[in-house]
Amino acid sequence: MRRKIPSTAALVAFESAARHQSFTQAAHELALTQSAICRQIAGLEEFLGIELFRRSRRGVKLTEAGLAYSRKVATQLDAVERDTLAAMSPQGAQSLELAVVPTFATQWLVPRLKDFQRLHPEVTVHLTNRTRPFLFADTAFDAAIYFGDGDWSGTEAHYLMPEEPLPVCSPELLAGRAQFSAAELSALPLLQQSTRPYAWRQWFNAQGLNVPRDLSGPRYELFSMLAQAAAHGMGVALIPPFLIERELAEGRLLRAHPAALHSTDKAYRLMIPERKVESAALGAFRDWLLVAAQAYREEQGAR
Repeated sequence: MRRKIPSTAALVAFESAARHQSFTQAAHELALTQSAICRQIAGLEEFLGIELFRRSRRGVKLTEAGLAYSRKVATQLDAVERDTLAAMSPQGAQSLELAVVPTFATQWLVPRLKDFQRLHPEVTVHLTNRTRPFLFADTAFDAAIYFGDGDWSGTEAHYLMPEEPLPVCSPELLAGRAQFSAAELSALPLLQQSTRPYAWRQWFNAQGLNVPRDLSGPRYELFSMLAQAAAHGMGVALIPPFLIERELAEGRLLRAHPAALHSTDKAYRLMIPERKVESAALGAFRDWLLVAAQAYREEQGAR
């Protein structure tokens, strides 16, 4: 039976035009003429029986249907590209698709991956940002590194390290002082982390304080954003020291208070779906990562 699928060329043209919100920029990206892009998208709209863009003298804008379809098409084209690159890899090569929390990956994992590549040159590790849990069955991910309690249905959890964030701020905010007291911190602008909405409340409670405004302040999704905001003097942030080692070493961020926020259940963990536990490549990565994490924990404990 013939599949009800539009041409790949039309889908590629549509994805590019949707991403740029411009036929002209899509044409430039794909090395085509603007009229060719227009024909491809018009043909796709005729095939689907819906309007994907609204045209005006000022340009084009996605319709609601176009926006929804563009997201699905982009995901599927990414998957086709990923599978194609995998098929083009040398025979015997293996690859791993990992979902990772971004700042942990950038600041801790990536600087150590060279060691894994040296030990296992036959395995290529691909990293994709994911800040929240998801269903492995709906993705192509082989494993995930996330921060949580390890309660993820259908997976095998491996403990890596605790988070234990500390209050940090810019030298300008400290203004020559050694550190702030907990009460003094409560009067300063508190920078919030979107995925840790109660972090400041938990920290103040651990210091025996009830601060009415502990949930107030600008929110940032990533620790890297939080670090930049704190370094520019926008307020005080709770950030794990291992994610800002460079900023602390260079003095762009300073410890505003010595007390860390300790969690008894949540930590960074490697999550492997049960259907993948027998993978040799994933097993090699798991073993390497657990040794690297343990070495880091021991190094921090010795300081």
